[in-house]
Amino acid sequence: MAKQPMLKFVHTAKEMPQKRDADVRSHDFNEIYREFADEKAKEQASRCSQCGVPYCHTHCPLHNNIPDWLRLTAEGRLQEAYELSQATNTFPEICGRICPQDRLCEGNCVIEQSGHGTVTIGAVEKYITDTAWDMGWVKPIKPATERAESVAIIGAGPGGLSAADVLRRAGVQVTVYDRYDRAGGLMTYGIPGFKLEKDVVMNRVKQLEEGGVEFVLNCNVGTDISFDAIRGKHDAVLIATGVYKTRELTDPGADAAGIVRAIDYLTVSNKLSFGDDVPEFEDGTLNAEGKRVVVIGGGDTAMDCVRTAIRQGATSVKCLYRRDRANMPGSQREVQNAEEEGVEFVWLSAPAGFSGDPVQKVLVQQMRLGAPDASGRQRPEKIEDGIYEEEADLVIKALGFEPEDLAGQWQADDLETTRWGTVKAEFGTHATSIPGVYAVGDIVRGASLVVWAIRDGREAGGSILRYLDNVAAVAAE
Repeated sequence: MAKQPMLKFVHTAKEMPQKRDADVRSHDFNEIYREFADEKAKEQASRCSQCGVPYCHTHCPLHNNIPDWLRLTAEGRLQEAYELSQATNTFPEICGRICPQDRLCEGNCVIEQSGHGTVTIGAVEKYITDTAWDMGWVKPIKPATERAESVAIIGAGPGGLSAADVLRRAGVQVTVYDRYDRAGGLMTYGIPGFKLEKDVVMNRVKQLEEGGVEFVLNCNVGTDISFDAIRGKHDAVLIATGVYKTRELTDPGADAAGIVRAIDYLTVSNKLSFGDDVPEFEDGTLNAEGKRVVVIGGGDTAMDCVRTAIRQGATSVKCLYRRDRANMPGSQREVQNAEEEGVEFVWLSAPAGFSGDPVQKVLVQQMRLGAPDASGRQRPEKIEDGIYEEEADLVIKALGFEPEDLAGQWQADDLETTRWGTVKAEFGTHATSIPGVYAVGDIVRGASLVVWAIRDGREAGGSILRYLDNVAAVAAE
Protein backbone atom coordinates (compact mmCIF):
# COMPACT_ATOMS: atom_id res chain seq x y z
CA MET A 1 0.00 0.00 0.00
CA ALA A 2 1.36 3.44 -0.99
CA LYS A 3 2.45 5.72 1.80
CA GLN A 4 0.03 8.58 2.57
CA PRO A 5 1.70 11.72 1.17
CA MET A 6 -0.56 14.22 2.94
CA LEU A 7 -2.01 15.17 6.37
CA LYS A 8 1.47 15.51 7.89
CA PHE A 9 0.61 18.67 9.82
CA VAL A 10 0.44 16.73 13.09
CA HIS A 11 4.17 16.00 13.21
CA THR A 12 5.55 18.48 10.66
CA ALA A 13 5.67 22.11 11.78
CA LYS A 14 4.86 25.10 9.62
CA GLU A 15 7.93 26.68 8.01
CA MET A 16 8.18 29.74 5.81
CA PRO A 17 11.07 30.07 3.36
CA GLN A 18 14.12 31.53 5.07
CA LYS A 19 13.96 35.30 5.37
CA ARG A 20 17.13 37.27 4.69
CA ASP A 21 18.52 39.04 7.74
CA ALA A 22 17.00 42.50 8.20
CA ASP A 23 20.43 44.16 8.47
CA VAL A 24 21.30 42.79 5.03
CA ARG A 25 18.02 43.07 3.15
CA SER A 26 17.36 46.64 4.27
CA HIS A 27 20.23 47.79 2.01
CA ASP A 28 18.89 46.38 -1.27
CA PHE A 29 15.66 45.94 -3.21
CA ASN A 30 15.91 42.18 -3.71
CA GLU A 31 13.07 39.96 -2.49
CA ILE A 32 13.41 39.18 1.21
CA TYR A 33 12.30 35.54 1.16
CA ARG A 34 14.59 32.85 -0.20
CA GLU A 35 13.20 30.10 -2.45
CA PHE A 36 11.99 26.80 -0.99
CA ALA A 37 14.25 23.87 -1.83
CA ASP A 38 12.46 21.04 -3.60
CA GLU A 39 12.26 18.76 -0.58
CA LYS A 40 11.14 21.60 1.70
CA ALA A 41 8.35 22.53 -0.73
CA LYS A 42 7.19 18.90 -0.80
CA GLU A 43 7.35 18.72 3.00
CA GLN A 44 5.33 21.88 3.55
CA ALA A 45 2.77 20.95 0.86
CA SER A 46 2.31 17.56 2.55
CA ARG A 47 0.97 19.30 5.67
CA CYS A 48 -2.33 20.00 3.84
CA SER A 49 -5.26 18.11 5.40
CA GLN A 50 -7.07 17.78 2.03
CA CYS A 51 -10.32 19.13 3.49
CA GLY A 52 -13.66 17.99 2.12
CA VAL A 53 -14.70 21.66 2.13
CA PRO A 54 -11.43 23.59 1.56
CA TYR A 55 -11.81 27.06 3.00
CA CYS A 56 -8.53 28.11 1.35
CA HIS A 57 -10.21 27.53 -2.02
CA THR A 58 -13.41 29.27 -0.95
CA HIS A 59 -11.65 32.38 0.38
CA CYS A 60 -9.35 32.75 -2.62
CA PRO A 61 -10.88 35.33 -5.01
CA LEU A 62 -9.76 33.14 -7.93
CA HIS A 63 -11.00 29.94 -6.26
CA ASN A 64 -7.67 28.28 -6.98
CA ASN A 65 -7.59 24.49 -6.65
CA ILE A 66 -5.16 24.81 -3.76
CA PRO A 67 -5.49 21.36 -2.10
CA ASP A 68 -5.04 19.67 -5.48
CA TRP A 69 -1.82 21.43 -6.46
CA LEU A 70 -0.49 21.04 -2.91
CA ARG A 71 -0.97 17.29 -3.22
CA LEU A 72 0.71 17.22 -6.64
CA THR A 73 3.65 19.16 -5.17
CA ALA A 74 3.93 16.74 -2.25
CA GLU A 75 4.01 13.88 -4.77
CA GLY A 76 6.74 15.56 -6.83
CA ARG A 77 4.46 16.15 -9.82
CA LEU A 78 5.44 19.80 -10.22
CA GLN A 79 4.59 20.31 -13.88
CA GLU A 80 1.05 19.09 -13.25
CA ALA A 81 0.88 21.31 -10.16
CA TYR A 82 1.88 24.32 -12.26
CA GLU A 83 -0.65 23.54 -15.00
CA LEU A 84 -3.40 23.26 -12.40
CA SER A 85 -2.46 26.52 -10.69
CA GLN A 86 -2.21 28.30 -14.06
CA ALA A 87 -5.67 27.02 -15.05
CA THR A 88 -7.37 29.38 -12.60
CA ASN A 89 -4.71 32.07 -12.10
CA THR A 90 -3.09 34.07 -14.88
CA PHE A 91 -0.17 35.12 -12.66
CA PRO A 92 0.39 32.53 -9.88
CA GLU A 93 4.02 33.56 -9.33
CA ILE A 94 2.86 37.14 -8.68
CA CYS A 95 0.02 36.14 -6.34
CA GLY A 96 2.40 33.84 -4.47
CA ARG A 97 4.54 36.88 -3.74
CA ILE A 98 2.13 39.74 -3.03
CA CYS A 99 -1.27 38.32 -2.07
CA PRO A 100 -2.12 38.93 1.60
CA GLN A 101 -2.36 35.19 2.26
CA ASP A 102 -2.72 35.87 5.97
CA ARG A 103 -6.12 37.46 5.18
CA LEU A 104 -7.20 35.07 2.41
CA CYS A 105 -6.22 31.43 1.82
CA GLU A 106 -3.78 30.90 4.71
CA GLY A 107 -5.90 32.90 7.14
CA ASN A 108 -8.76 30.46 6.53
CA CYS A 109 -6.74 27.25 6.51
CA VAL A 110 -8.48 24.60 8.66
CA ILE A 111 -5.30 23.41 10.35
CA GLU A 112 -4.51 27.05 11.23
CA GLN A 113 -7.84 27.21 13.04
CA SER A 114 -6.98 23.99 14.90
CA GLY A 115 -3.71 25.41 16.19
CA HIS A 116 -1.20 23.59 13.99
CA GLY A 117 -0.10 26.53 11.87
CA THR A 118 -1.32 27.19 8.36
CA VAL A 119 0.02 25.52 5.25
CA THR A 120 2.42 28.01 3.62
CA ILE A 121 0.29 28.20 0.47
CA GLY A 122 1.78 31.38 -0.99
CA ALA A 123 5.38 30.18 -0.71
CA VAL A 124 4.54 26.85 -2.36
CA GLU A 125 2.61 28.64 -5.15
CA LYS A 126 5.64 30.86 -5.79
CA TYR A 127 7.95 27.82 -5.81
CA ILE A 128 5.78 25.90 -8.28
CA THR A 129 5.67 28.71 -10.83
CA ASP A 130 9.30 29.81 -10.44
CA THR A 131 10.24 26.19 -11.13
CA ALA A 132 7.94 26.20 -14.18
CA TRP A 133 9.77 29.24 -15.59
CA ASP A 134 13.17 27.68 -14.88
CA MET A 135 12.16 24.40 -16.54
CA GLY A 136 10.63 26.02 -19.61
CA TRP A 137 7.09 24.84 -18.89
CA VAL A 138 5.66 28.33 -19.37
CA LYS A 139 5.01 28.70 -23.09
CA PRO A 140 3.88 31.60 -25.29
CA ILE A 141 0.18 31.67 -26.11
CA LYS A 142 -0.66 29.79 -29.32
CA PRO A 143 -4.37 30.01 -30.20
CA ALA A 144 -5.79 27.00 -32.04
CA THR A 145 -7.46 29.38 -34.50
CA GLU A 146 -7.26 33.11 -35.10
CA ARG A 147 -10.32 35.36 -34.98
CA ALA A 148 -10.80 38.56 -36.93
CA GLU A 149 -12.31 40.54 -34.05
CA SER A 150 -10.13 42.94 -32.10
CA VAL A 151 -10.43 44.12 -28.52
CA ALA A 152 -8.88 47.22 -26.97
CA ILE A 153 -7.77 47.09 -23.35
CA ILE A 154 -7.11 50.44 -21.67
CA GLY A 155 -4.68 49.80 -18.85
CA ALA A 156 -1.83 47.29 -18.65
CA GLY A 157 -2.24 46.38 -14.97
CA PRO A 158 -3.27 42.96 -13.62
CA GLY A 159 -6.92 43.30 -14.68
CA GLY A 160 -6.10 44.29 -18.23
CA LEU A 161 -3.31 41.75 -18.66
CA SER A 162 -5.36 38.83 -17.33
CA ALA A 163 -8.18 39.72 -19.75
CA ALA A 164 -5.64 39.96 -22.58
CA ASP A 165 -4.46 36.45 -21.74
CA VAL A 166 -7.99 35.01 -21.86
CA LEU A 167 -8.87 36.78 -25.12
CA ARG A 168 -5.62 35.97 -26.88
CA ARG A 169 -5.89 32.26 -26.01
CA ALA A 170 -9.25 32.36 -27.81
CA GLY A 171 -7.60 33.84 -30.91
CA VAL A 172 -8.93 37.40 -30.53
CA GLN A 173 -6.65 40.24 -31.68
CA VAL A 174 -5.75 42.27 -28.57
CA THR A 175 -4.27 45.76 -28.26
CA VAL A 176 -3.36 47.11 -24.82
CA TYR A 177 -3.06 50.88 -24.35
CA ASP A 178 -1.23 52.25 -21.31
CA ARG A 179 0.00 55.66 -20.13
CA TYR A 180 3.33 54.36 -18.82
CA ASP A 181 6.45 53.35 -20.74
CA ARG A 182 6.27 49.77 -19.43
CA ALA A 183 3.33 47.44 -18.98
CA GLY A 184 2.31 46.04 -15.60
CA GLY A 185 0.61 49.00 -13.94
CA LEU A 186 1.15 49.12 -10.18
CA MET A 187 2.86 45.70 -10.35
CA THR A 188 5.65 47.46 -12.27
CA TYR A 189 5.75 50.96 -10.79
CA GLY A 190 3.80 50.74 -7.53
CA ILE A 191 5.06 47.61 -5.76
CA PRO A 192 8.75 47.65 -4.72
CA GLY A 193 11.21 45.01 -5.85
CA PHE A 194 11.69 43.61 -2.34
CA LYS A 195 8.11 42.30 -2.62
CA LEU A 196 7.98 41.69 -6.38
CA GLU A 197 11.14 41.70 -8.42
CA LYS A 198 10.53 43.38 -11.77
CA ASP A 199 11.74 40.57 -14.01
CA VAL A 200 8.82 38.48 -12.68
CA VAL A 201 6.34 40.97 -14.15
CA MET A 202 8.35 41.58 -17.32
CA ASN A 203 8.48 37.83 -18.04
CA ARG A 204 4.66 37.73 -18.16
CA VAL A 205 4.51 40.83 -20.34
CA LYS A 206 7.01 39.23 -22.72
CA GLN A 207 4.93 36.02 -22.78
CA LEU A 208 1.87 38.05 -23.83
CA GLU A 209 3.86 39.92 -26.48
CA GLU A 210 5.25 36.69 -27.90
CA GLY A 211 1.69 35.36 -27.93
CA GLY A 212 0.52 38.17 -30.16
CA VAL A 213 -0.73 40.87 -27.75
CA GLU A 214 0.12 44.37 -29.06
CA PHE A 215 1.14 47.02 -26.52
CA VAL A 216 0.75 50.74 -27.24
CA LEU A 217 2.70 52.42 -24.43
CA ASN A 218 3.22 56.07 -23.47
CA CYS A 219 -0.34 56.52 -24.66
CA ASN A 220 -2.70 58.62 -22.56
CA VAL A 221 -6.29 57.99 -23.61
CA GLY A 222 -8.15 61.28 -23.89
CA THR A 223 -4.94 63.12 -24.85
CA ASP A 224 -2.91 61.02 -27.30
CA ILE A 225 -5.92 59.15 -28.65
CA SER A 226 -9.62 59.67 -27.98
CA PHE A 227 -11.89 57.10 -26.39
CA ASP A 228 -14.17 57.36 -29.42
CA ALA A 229 -11.25 56.58 -31.74
CA ILE A 230 -10.44 53.46 -29.75
CA ARG A 231 -14.06 52.36 -29.88
CA GLY A 232 -14.08 52.94 -33.63
CA LYS A 233 -10.96 50.82 -34.18
CA HIS A 234 -12.03 47.82 -32.11
CA ASP A 235 -15.00 45.48 -31.75
CA ALA A 236 -15.04 45.74 -27.94
CA VAL A 237 -13.25 47.75 -25.25
CA LEU A 238 -12.17 46.88 -21.72
CA ILE A 239 -11.47 49.69 -19.23
CA ALA A 240 -8.82 48.58 -16.73
CA THR A 241 -7.14 51.84 -15.79
CA GLY A 242 -6.91 51.29 -12.05
CA VAL A 243 -7.11 54.24 -9.66
CA TYR A 244 -4.19 56.66 -9.37
CA LYS A 245 -5.68 59.85 -7.95
CA THR A 246 -4.23 60.35 -4.46
CA ARG A 247 -6.43 61.35 -1.53
CA GLU A 248 -5.11 64.71 -0.43
CA LEU A 249 -4.36 66.24 2.96
CA THR A 250 -6.28 69.39 3.88
CA ASP A 251 -4.39 70.26 7.06
CA PRO A 252 -2.61 73.64 7.36
CA GLY A 253 0.72 73.64 5.54
CA ALA A 254 -0.08 70.51 3.49
CA ASP A 255 1.06 72.18 0.26
CA ALA A 256 4.65 72.66 1.47
CA ALA A 257 7.60 71.32 -0.48
CA GLY A 258 8.74 67.93 0.81
CA ILE A 259 5.18 66.60 1.18
CA VAL A 260 4.80 64.12 -1.67
CA ARG A 261 2.41 61.51 -3.05
CA ALA A 262 3.14 57.83 -2.40
CA ILE A 263 2.59 56.89 -6.06
CA ASP A 264 5.19 59.45 -7.21
CA TYR A 265 7.68 58.31 -4.60
CA LEU A 266 7.28 54.60 -5.39
CA THR A 267 7.29 55.13 -9.17
CA VAL A 268 10.62 56.95 -9.00
CA SER A 269 12.15 54.22 -6.85
CA ASN A 270 10.93 51.49 -9.20
CA LYS A 271 12.19 53.35 -12.28
CA LEU A 272 15.64 53.34 -10.65
CA SER A 273 15.45 49.54 -10.39
CA PHE A 274 15.17 49.43 -14.20
CA GLY A 275 18.27 51.60 -14.50
CA ASP A 276 16.32 54.66 -15.67
CA ASP A 277 17.67 58.19 -15.28
CA VAL A 278 15.32 59.85 -12.76
CA PRO A 279 15.94 63.58 -12.13
CA GLU A 280 13.50 63.71 -9.17
CA PHE A 281 15.68 61.19 -7.36
CA GLU A 282 19.00 62.77 -8.29
CA ASP A 283 17.92 66.24 -7.08
CA GLY A 284 16.66 64.78 -3.79
CA THR A 285 12.96 65.61 -4.27
CA LEU A 286 11.89 61.95 -4.11
CA ASN A 287 14.92 60.52 -2.34
CA ALA A 288 14.83 59.68 1.37
CA GLU A 289 18.59 59.46 1.87
CA GLY A 290 19.70 61.28 5.02
CA LYS A 291 16.17 62.49 5.77
CA ARG A 292 13.72 62.11 8.62
CA VAL A 293 10.76 60.49 6.89
CA VAL A 294 7.15 60.42 8.06
CA VAL A 295 4.66 58.28 6.14
CA ILE A 296 0.96 58.91 6.71
CA GLY A 297 -1.34 55.90 6.25
CA GLY A 298 -1.77 52.28 7.32
CA GLY A 299 -2.34 50.28 4.13
CA ASP A 300 0.02 48.21 2.02
CA THR A 301 1.10 51.31 0.06
CA ALA A 302 2.26 52.90 3.31
CA MET A 303 4.21 49.71 4.11
CA ASP A 304 5.86 49.90 0.68
CA CYS A 305 6.84 53.53 1.32
CA VAL A 306 8.36 53.05 4.78
CA ARG A 307 10.38 50.04 3.67
CA THR A 308 11.58 51.86 0.55
CA ALA A 309 12.70 54.83 2.67
CA ILE A 310 14.74 52.51 4.88
CA ARG A 311 16.52 51.13 1.80
CA GLN A 312 17.24 54.60 0.48
CA GLY A 313 19.14 55.43 3.67
CA ALA A 314 16.70 57.57 5.64
CA THR A 315 17.91 58.80 9.02
CA SER A 316 14.61 57.73 10.60
CA VAL A 317 11.28 56.40 9.30
CA LYS A 318 8.01 56.76 11.19
CA CYS A 319 4.54 55.68 10.12
CA LEU A 320 1.53 57.56 11.49
CA TYR A 321 -1.75 55.67 11.52
CA ARG A 322 -4.98 56.90 13.10
CA ARG A 323 -6.11 53.48 14.40
CA ASP A 324 -4.23 50.81 16.33
CA ARG A 325 -2.27 47.85 15.03
CA ALA A 326 -5.22 45.44 15.18
CA ASN A 327 -7.38 47.73 13.04
CA MET A 328 -4.94 48.69 10.30
CA PRO A 329 -5.79 47.59 6.72
CA GLY A 330 -2.25 46.60 5.76
CA SER A 331 -0.83 43.08 6.02
CA GLN A 332 0.40 42.18 9.50
CA ARG A 333 3.23 40.28 7.86
CA GLU A 334 4.33 43.50 6.17
CA VAL A 335 4.19 45.42 9.46
CA GLN A 336 6.44 42.81 11.05
CA ASN A 337 8.91 42.99 8.15
CA ALA A 338 8.96 46.80 8.41
CA GLU A 339 9.58 46.74 12.17
CA GLU A 340 12.45 44.29 11.71
CA GLU A 341 14.00 46.71 9.20
CA GLY A 342 13.85 49.68 11.58
CA VAL A 343 10.50 51.39 10.94
CA GLU A 344 8.77 52.95 13.95
CA PHE A 345 4.96 52.80 13.97
CA VAL A 346 3.13 55.57 15.78
CA TRP A 347 -0.33 54.14 16.35
CA LEU A 348 -3.45 56.20 17.08
CA SER A 349 -2.02 59.32 15.50
CA ALA A 350 -3.01 61.57 12.62
CA PRO A 351 -1.57 64.74 11.04
CA ALA A 352 -3.06 68.04 12.23
CA GLY A 353 -0.78 70.40 10.31
CA PHE A 354 2.70 71.02 8.97
CA SER A 355 5.30 73.73 9.57
CA GLY A 356 8.10 74.89 7.33
CA ASP A 357 8.43 75.11 3.56
CA PRO A 358 10.18 72.83 2.79
CA VAL A 359 8.46 70.88 5.54
CA GLN A 360 10.27 70.66 8.88
CA LYS A 361 7.68 69.38 11.33
CA VAL A 362 4.43 67.43 11.41
CA LEU A 363 1.85 68.47 13.98
CA VAL A 364 0.47 65.16 15.27
CA GLN A 365 -3.00 64.67 16.77
CA GLN A 366 -3.25 61.74 19.18
CA MET A 367 -6.36 59.60 18.74
CA ARG A 368 -8.42 57.02 20.60
CA LEU A 369 -10.90 54.45 19.28
CA GLY A 370 -14.59 55.12 19.81
CA ALA A 371 -17.78 53.49 18.54
CA PRO A 372 -17.67 51.37 15.34
CA ASP A 373 -18.19 53.17 12.02
CA ALA A 374 -19.90 51.89 8.84
CA SER A 375 -16.97 49.55 8.13
CA GLY A 376 -17.41 47.85 11.52
CA ARG A 377 -14.08 49.15 12.80
CA GLN A 378 -13.90 51.48 15.78
CA ARG A 379 -13.99 55.13 14.72
CA PRO A 380 -10.87 57.15 15.61
CA GLU A 381 -11.59 60.20 17.79
CA LYS A 382 -9.33 63.11 18.69
CA ILE A 383 -7.89 63.30 22.21
CA GLU A 384 -8.36 66.81 23.55
CA ASP A 385 -5.02 68.59 23.95
CA GLY A 386 -3.31 65.49 22.53
CA ILE A 387 -1.03 67.39 20.15
CA TYR A 388 2.72 67.07 19.69
CA GLU A 389 5.32 67.57 16.94
CA GLU A 390 7.38 65.12 14.87
CA GLU A 391 10.40 66.43 12.97
CA ALA A 392 10.35 65.58 9.27
CA ASP A 393 12.28 66.40 6.08
CA LEU A 394 10.10 64.24 3.85
CA VAL A 395 6.39 63.46 4.34
CA ILE A 396 4.80 60.81 2.15
CA LYS A 397 1.01 60.74 1.71
CA ALA A 398 -0.20 57.11 1.55
CA LEU A 399 -3.87 57.78 2.23
CA GLY A 400 -5.28 55.62 -0.54
CA PHE A 401 -6.41 56.25 -4.09
CA GLU A 402 -9.57 57.54 -5.74
CA PRO A 403 -10.85 57.14 -9.31
CA GLU A 404 -10.18 59.75 -11.95
CA ASP A 405 -13.12 61.28 -13.82
CA LEU A 406 -12.81 59.08 -16.89
CA ALA A 407 -16.19 60.07 -18.33
CA GLY A 408 -15.15 63.72 -18.26
CA GLN A 409 -11.56 63.19 -19.42
CA TRP A 410 -12.67 60.94 -22.27
CA GLN A 411 -15.76 63.00 -23.19
CA ALA A 412 -17.80 59.83 -22.72
CA ASP A 413 -21.07 61.18 -21.36
CA ASP A 414 -22.76 57.79 -21.85
CA LEU A 415 -20.29 56.05 -19.49
CA GLU A 416 -22.18 55.72 -16.21
CA THR A 417 -20.30 56.12 -12.94
CA THR A 418 -21.23 55.57 -9.30
CA ARG A 419 -21.50 58.17 -6.56
CA TRP A 420 -17.92 57.28 -5.62
CA GLY A 421 -16.69 58.09 -9.12
CA THR A 422 -15.96 54.49 -10.08
CA VAL A 423 -17.18 53.10 -13.41
CA LYS A 424 -20.53 51.37 -13.06
CA ALA A 425 -20.25 47.80 -14.30
CA GLU A 426 -22.62 44.85 -14.11
CA PHE A 427 -21.73 42.25 -11.49
CA GLY A 428 -20.41 39.04 -13.06
CA THR A 429 -20.29 40.26 -16.68
CA HIS A 430 -18.48 43.58 -16.07
CA ALA A 431 -20.53 45.25 -18.82
CA THR A 432 -20.82 49.04 -18.59
CA SER A 433 -23.64 51.32 -19.75
CA ILE A 434 -22.06 51.42 -23.24
CA PRO A 435 -22.67 48.32 -25.41
CA GLY A 436 -19.42 46.48 -26.08
CA VAL A 437 -17.54 48.34 -23.34
CA TYR A 438 -16.53 46.53 -20.14
CA ALA A 439 -14.67 47.58 -16.99
CA VAL A 440 -12.67 45.71 -14.34
CA GLY A 441 -10.43 46.10 -11.33
CA ASP A 442 -9.92 49.13 -9.14
CA ILE A 443 -11.70 51.53 -11.50
CA VAL A 444 -14.85 49.53 -10.64
CA ARG A 445 -14.09 48.28 -7.12
CA GLY A 446 -12.08 51.19 -5.78
CA ALA A 447 -8.54 50.52 -4.56
CA SER A 448 -8.30 46.77 -3.97
CA LEU A 449 -6.01 43.75 -4.35
CA VAL A 450 -4.15 42.49 -7.42
CA VAL A 451 -5.85 39.11 -7.06
CA TRP A 452 -9.31 40.70 -7.37
CA ALA A 453 -8.23 42.54 -10.52
CA ILE A 454 -7.01 39.23 -11.99
CA ARG A 455 -10.35 37.62 -11.23
CA ASP A 456 -12.25 40.53 -12.79
CA GLY A 457 -10.07 40.43 -15.91
CA ARG A 458 -10.58 36.71 -16.41
CA GLU A 459 -14.34 37.04 -15.96
CA ALA A 460 -14.54 40.02 -18.32
CA GLY A 461 -12.50 38.15 -20.93
CA GLY A 462 -15.16 35.45 -20.95
CA SER A 463 -17.96 38.03 -21.14
CA ILE A 464 -16.32 39.77 -24.09
CA LEU A 465 -15.96 36.46 -25.93
CA ARG A 466 -19.68 35.81 -25.47
CA TYR A 467 -20.45 39.34 -26.69
CA LEU A 468 -18.33 38.86 -29.81
CA ASP A 469 -19.98 35.50 -30.49
CA ASN A 470 -23.45 37.09 -30.18
CA VAL A 471 -22.51 39.92 -32.54
CA ALA A 472 -21.18 37.41 -35.06
CA ALA A 473 -24.32 35.27 -34.78
CA VAL A 474 -26.60 38.27 -35.38
CA ALA A 475 -24.50 39.33 -38.39
CA ALA A 476 -24.76 35.83 -39.85
CA GLU A 477 -28.56 35.75 -39.70
